[in-house]
Amino acid sequence: MTTPKENFLRLVSNDDPQWLGNPFRCFNLDSASGLPYLLDATALAHRRTGKGHTGVTDAWGVIWDWPADQPGPTPNHSDSNKVIKDITRWKEFFDFPDLDSLDWSATEALAASADRETRIVMAQSPRGMFEFSHAMMGFEDALENYLLEPDDMYELLSAYTDWKIKAAGLCIDHMSPDAMVNFDDWGSKTQMFLPPRVWREILKPLYERFFGYIKSRGVITMQHCDCYAEDVCEDMVEVGIDIWQGVTPENNIPAVASKTGGELFLFGGVNMPAIDYPGVTQTVVREQIRLTIDKYAPTKRYLPIFCSWLPIYEGVYEAATDEMDIHGAEAAKKIFG
Repeated sequence: MTTPKENFLRLVSNDDPQWLGNPFRCFNLDSASGLPYLLDATALAHRRTGKGHTGVTDAWGVIWDWPADQPGPTPNHSDSNKVIKDITRWKEFFDFPDLDSLDWSATEALAASADRETRIVMAQSPRGMFEFSHAMMGFEDALENYLLEPDDMYELLSAYTDWKIKAAGLCIDHMSPDAMVNFDDWGSKTQMFLPPRVWREILKPLYERFFGYIKSRGVITMQHCDCYAEDVCEDMVEVGIDIWQGVTPENNIPAVASKTGGELFLFGGVNMPAIDYPGVTQTVVREQIRLTIDKYAPTKRYLPIFCSWLPIYEGVYEAATDEMDIHGAEAAKKIFG
């Protein structure tokens, strides 16, 4: 048997993998929770609230809430507390957090303790360009500004991209990760928030610079985007994304694999509402995982995983990941021989 790291690299390069199970098994895992841990490129600069806390202000001036019954934090916006109140004067409203003053000692220690022989070391670059824009000014203002003030919006996000590239470079310098994941949701379950034309005009050039830099450092690129984004799947390849993590079943996953010519590896496919709810049984979870693998694994460029990164409810993670490993190994024998 290959190691999880070797199998992951075989999967990404389409080179005779031995199983098609839970890809989180390929990464270094937290000893207490058993969940994959991420080395954070900008932990201090992007600090948000923890689960169960509200009204926490990050280094950008954005206020965050994370109620205990919600899957993640969201910005708390009002007309008075938006950071950027006028996109044409965006430079007046905030300063970029100082990356040179970050203390890397804790993440360096974590990186040093990582199992690099059998597991993938993965870093994260939190808050992609689109999420940054609506965090700083509110969702409605952001969508309006993409359409009505595209030059100013591009100028803002270009400056932010420079900052993210510097952060990614420092992360690679201090931690030497094998892969880096960027978090940016570009749509709802059924459509993109921006028309694909606008996405290509404003965001695509920025991502070409960002992912191009990461790849130039020899690091595998992963984009978390648990929404509909099929319209720009070929663009993902063009900007240098190796893996789309979070591809939801509302996307035509076999069509995405076909359109991208096997160059975009797909993590996701699990219908989260069908398994992630109070009282769900192991039987239901395992059946859904088997159906998902049988439907998408024949593309040979796919691994099953939770689209929303992690499930919310008790027992779902354990049952699902176990079935991913069991049925994924069976599927690999059928598909790859």
